[in-house]
Amino acid sequence: MSYDRLTADNTAVLFVDHQTGLANGVQTQSPPEFINNVKALVTIAQIYKLPAVVTTSAHDGPNGPIIPVVEHGLPNAAIVHRPGQINAFDNEDFAAAVKKTGRKKLLIAGISTEVCVAFAALSAKHLGYDVYAVLDASGTWSKLVEDAAVARMVQAGIVPITWVAVGAELLGSWASPTGEAHAQLMGDHLPFSANNMAGYLSAKGASR
Repeated sequence: MSYDRLTADNTAVLFVDHQTGLANGVQTQSPPEFINNVKALVTIAQIYKLPAVVTTSAHDGPNGPIIPVVEHGLPNAAIVHRPGQINAFDNEDFAAAVKKTGRKKLLIAGISTEVCVAFAALSAKHLGYDVYAVLDASGTWSKLVEDAAVARMVQAGIVPITWVAVGAELLGSWASPTGEAHAQLMGDHLPFSANNMAGYLSAKGASR
């Protein structure tokens, strides 16, 4: 096994079907937890300047528009509205937008985990990308369904991961220029760590 780390230079992030209608069906997390985790991943993309591709399925129908935390948080993302393809990589514009990022490693999150995330992840793996499924920024209606999706992806060599692990690997060191922004991220989105992050930011301010 090799350990080829996520970096700001080799990673892109894909948001697959984070849509208002579909979000109503997420039962594997509470609505506030889910939105918090998606927003955290969006913020990570902002901090580390990761290229992002956002895609929707039938956005003008019951699936609904892109959820605001994604749409407003990633104004420079490539957006691909699919007319009906379930697997995002079956859409040529989406596949081209991902390729255009020039990145080898793909973080994939979406709704639902067993379809929109798993299908895109499996196709990306087949195309030669290193694929990471960001599970807490994804969701579905059943823990059993989610477990089956994770097992399928792991069997195919896709790495399950969470936004905290993604952020920490990209950060690398608190001495990084992104350390202060990352501390703010942790304080905002991981409540129990807010006191630690406040101490870190205070120490940073005192040392200036």
